[in-house]
Amino acid sequence: MRKKKTQQQIADECGISKSLLSKIENGQTSSAIATLSKISKALDVPLSWVLDDQAEQNLVLLPKTNRESNVTDENMGYSYELLANRSSYSGVEPTIVNVTPKDSNLRQESYTHSQDEFIYILKGSIYLYYDGNKHYMEAEDSAYFNGDKPHLFIPVDNEGAKVLSVFIDNQL
Repeated sequence: MRKKKTQQQIADECGISKSLLSKIENGQTSSAIATLSKISKALDVPLSWVLDDQAEQNLVLLPKTNRESNVTDENMGYSYELLANRSSYSGVEPTIVNVTPKDSNLRQESYTHSQDEFIYILKGSIYLYYDGNKHYMEAEDSAYFNGDKPHLFIPVDNEGAKVLSVFIDNQL
């Protein structure tokens, strides 16, 4: 069930300003998936509701030509494509993370979120920084980890990378 909270309560719970929350809500700015995850948790709604404003359905068919990047920010170094508006009971959020080329920006701040995460490298290669350790990953490599540990995807080269990321909410 959705919780009734003020914008200020949600902002405080997520550790962001009320003005930033308002800009995110009105589509005036993009935000890291970690921040969106915190917002969805504070509202007690699935992350897909924050990423995708479409009504939830039992079957979601999404041809690649209809899929758009939902969250993009040059400074963040990522764009996200929601692959399905999952059922609120499944606890699974399949997403494509497009990691921008190495020289396009500086990524230094790692992310955390409440869900576990499974990643599968579809294209390119990345360094997965996880809980203080650096791991080289290339196409067809996979990893499963707790999202509450600091992590970050860094592209290895200027080709960037495409990562299938599945967020798994074990609290349902």
